[in-house]
Amino acid sequence: MSKTVEEIRAAQRAKGPATVLAIGTATPPNCLYQADYPDYYFRITRSEHMTELKQKFKRMCEKSMIRKRYMHLTEEILKENPNMCEYMAPSLDARQDMVVVEVPRLGKEAASKAIKEWGRRKSEITHLVFCTTSGVDMPGADYQLTKLLGLRPSVKRLMMYQQGCFAGGTVLRLAKDLAENNAGARVLVVCSEITAVTFRGPSDSHLDSLVGQALFGDGAAAMVVGADPDESRERPLFELVSAGQTILPDSDGAIDGHLREVGLTFHLMKDVPGIISKNIERSLEEAFAALGIEDWNSIFWVAHPGGPAILDQVEAKLGLKEEKLRATRHVLAEYGNMSSACVLFILDEMRKRSCEEGKTTTGEGFEWGVLFGFGPGLTVETVVLHSLPLPRETH
Repeated sequence: MSKTVEEIRAAQRAKGPATVLAIGTATPPNCLYQADYPDYYFRITRSEHMTELKQKFKRMCEKSMIRKRYMHLTEEILKENPNMCEYMAPSLDARQDMVVVEVPRLGKEAASKAIKEWGRRKSEITHLVFCTTSGVDMPGADYQLTKLLGLRPSVKRLMMYQQGCFAGGTVLRLAKDLAENNAGARVLVVCSEITAVTFRGPSDSHLDSLVGQALFGDGAAAMVVGADPDESRERPLFELVSAGQTILPDSDGAIDGHLREVGLTFHLMKDVPGIISKNIERSLEEAFAALGIEDWNSIFWVAHPGGPAILDQVEAKLGLKEEKLRATRHVLAEYGNMSSACVLFILDEMRKRSCEEGKTTTGEGFEWGVLFGFGPGLTVETVVLHSLPLPRETH
């Protein structure tokens, strides 16, 4: 007897919610300490004569709450590519040549760690979602990563370019839909970001460009996401309960980026933290209405650390206890703003610290949590997470 479309559809779908099954992260080896960065940056860009601007940049770096960042760009690379050190010199070819190779390579490092932690064969990866704001190419970084990792040629790929900082939420939203609508699917999610497209020398007339030079760092993060985990060989970390995306009102031009001959240029409006904090409560209320949660201190927090001002204003607006953004601030301090990869680094930090501190769940002992991505548009991604019990250590 032939099956109906409804029966086929039902068989195609998973039963339970999408679940994060493993996380891996990676950074380039080149580490730059923020305290030394202004001197290095003005020297390498031959801008030491701009003494007043250097003092401004020093203050930006001090206020950034960043201790160190990792960057693929070394002093040697920058000396070989002097146009990248100018404020606005044609340099896209040199930047592209770099990131087209390095973005998938760094992604492979994070993905290999996630697959190792997951513990199953890489041939069992059915889908790949790759996200980067660093450069564009064809075939894409998703294709290159498939080759580098040795995934099956039939892996179903999705490539997201030029989304910006909110996309760490977007990849989870997509992975959720893929995992829940394809029974047995195991989705590899990779965010890989390299600042070689945005690095440039200072300018008196564009201070927002200088803000970016003080904040951004390189990093890649990967996850394996699937529904109906096989608990005999998979260790579920977080369930993805719901996911939404919205464009904030009155935010046109608040954050934008343009790919030009000079590389990727970023523009930030002064009031980005204000726009986010003014609208965040509405996003939370919509996301948690079904759960009846209204106390924002009763959930765990994974917020994209665009910069310290965003975190401070969100904290003040919602009356959050200081420890709520601890994992977020830790990642900002240790890595800087790594665009889409940040929220995955924060989830990794949170589950590790929860385990070390003997908490009952992967979400700092709390059952429910929220993941926020903020970025160009001004776009906000909101993902509701359900943490899972941590095994009680037997001593």
